[in-house]
Amino acid sequence: MSHAKKRILVVDDEPTITRLLKLNLEQTGDYEVATENDSQAALATAKEFRPDLILLDVMMPKMDGYELCDVLRQNAPTAQTPTVLLASKAGLLPNFKGMMSGFNDALSKPMSPLALREMVGKYCSLLIEVDALEVA
Repeated sequence: MSHAKKRILVVDDEPTITRLLKLNLEQTGDYEVATENDSQAALATAKEFRPDLILLDVMMPKMDGYELCDVLRQNAPTAQTPTVLLASKAGLLPNFKGMMSGFNDALSKPMSPLALREMVGKYCSLLIEVDALEVA
């Protein structure tokens, strides 16, 4: 039985990072990944793409990840979308500020492919279970 691919939006101002994350996730065959390198483009893509999960960098020009997460939480299409903070600075403060800004979780960069897939699976496997219940 095949299942629909879960949609993931990756937002990071470093194109190399977005390409690597997209490649890593799409290799599994379980995910369709859209990428953006700035906050304004990410808002438009999130509304159109309707992701099941958003991976969002903190440090970006114009509008940082905390501000973007706040805006996403205020828009109906993305208000309930799980959002994971991608932080270059590991530690309690970025994670605390992220949780206060509406992020569901945090992942420190650089991360291993296994850590990335585990984090994505944590949220997307919940979505798959809910989808199965709706069909039954």
